[in-house]
Amino acid sequence: MKTSRRLRPLPLATSMFLAACASGPAQKPAQAPAPAPAPHVETSHTVAPSRSTPVANSAVDDGNIWQNLRNSFAMADCDADPNILAWARRYTSNPQRFEDQLAAAAPRLAYVQQVAERHHVAGEFALVPWVESQYRPVYGAKGMPSGMWQIMPSTANAMGIRVDKNFDGRLDVPAATDAIMALLSRYHDDLGDWRLVDYAFNAGEFGIKRVVSQHGSPPDEPVIPKMPVKPVTREHLVKLLAIACVIREPDRFDVSLPSLPSEQRLVKVEIDNSMPIARAASHAGMSPDDLKDINAAFRNGVIDTKASPYVMLPSNKVEQFRNALTAENSGNAQSVPGTATLPPLGAALSAADGDDGASPDKRSASTSNRTHTVKSGESLWSIAKRYSVDIKQLQQWNHLAGAVVKPGQVLKVSAPG
Repeated sequence: MKTSRRLRPLPLATSMFLAACASGPAQKPAQAPAPAPAPHVETSHTVAPSRSTPVANSAVDDGNIWQNLRNSFAMADCDADPNILAWARRYTSNPQRFEDQLAAAAPRLAYVQQVAERHHVAGEFALVPWVESQYRPVYGAKGMPSGMWQIMPSTANAMGIRVDKNFDGRLDVPAATDAIMALLSRYHDDLGDWRLVDYAFNAGEFGIKRVVSQHGSPPDEPVIPKMPVKPVTREHLVKLLAIACVIREPDRFDVSLPSLPSEQRLVKVEIDNSMPIARAASHAGMSPDDLKDINAAFRNGVIDTKASPYVMLPSNKVEQFRNALTAENSGNAQSVPGTATLPPLGAALSAADGDDGASPDKRSASTSNRTHTVKSGESLWSIAKRYSVDIKQLQQWNHLAGAVVKPGQVLKVSAPG
């Protein structure tokens, strides 16, 4: 949503802030318009370190994201209005840039599409974040919209989405998407026309209801209803139908839709204990920046389970992350008999910063002339913790440029000699 959008807090109020597109008074898409593919990995599969939850079947055909999306469309096609075609051409004026942008957005888009399907919302609405932010985790200044959905603070509050200095739930992909799709579904129940749902998303539900009460529901034609709404609201619907047009007919615009291998799809992974983002990234074998990008709601460098008990990961990182947590728990259980909990968050932060609290002499005495063979699921952090040494020392002793280690790698865990 744009800053010009006026979003009021709701008593009925999750109303003010959503958008979607539709042609005439369409019905909600059928629950299963096409044969369902194999279970999708990106639907909320939980993987907690103290439990043994298997990773879901990730055998998903690369092409399903686009065909599933087309099957769920419920609105007008490319030729319904010349402005739709004009915006579609504008989006694709630089084909390579468009394809790169769409490839970067694809993991989030696929996740959003599945949530839309679960709420029986027209597939075009899975493309709203393209219009709003191109699926980027946009941070909004105080009082401004934020997240890939561009949600206003007042709307987030009305929807029960937490926003404070440590956590901004508008950037939480699962929570924000589920809340928005539930709201869009209710808009359609009330308005009965996907085009009006999009208008309500952009301009506010109550304002659109007033227009309908005064002027009646719009006819099927023209596709872009000629109602007394702001130009930006009408253009929002045009833009949404335009990106849907490109998805419908990519060849018409000389672009190719990117594939999305199953291992790149996003998975919601539950965790039991808070931890620094850098430590979680090490467990998953990712850079902190990449992990932060898909978990942007955590604003202070810590994954706080009191704010959100899960992280989002690419599906091919889930098993490594789970194994690292299991190994970490096992190590803690050995060091403190009868327990299997992670160390306090303060201690975890210190360890992630390379301070394990032990003196150099004590470390040297306890780890003299030792080596360690890295096991599957282990991270540099867990190894440093096990041998009571600093991560920076391990990096120095083993000439490591970063924090990534591989199974079978032999590490020195004491000073050479």
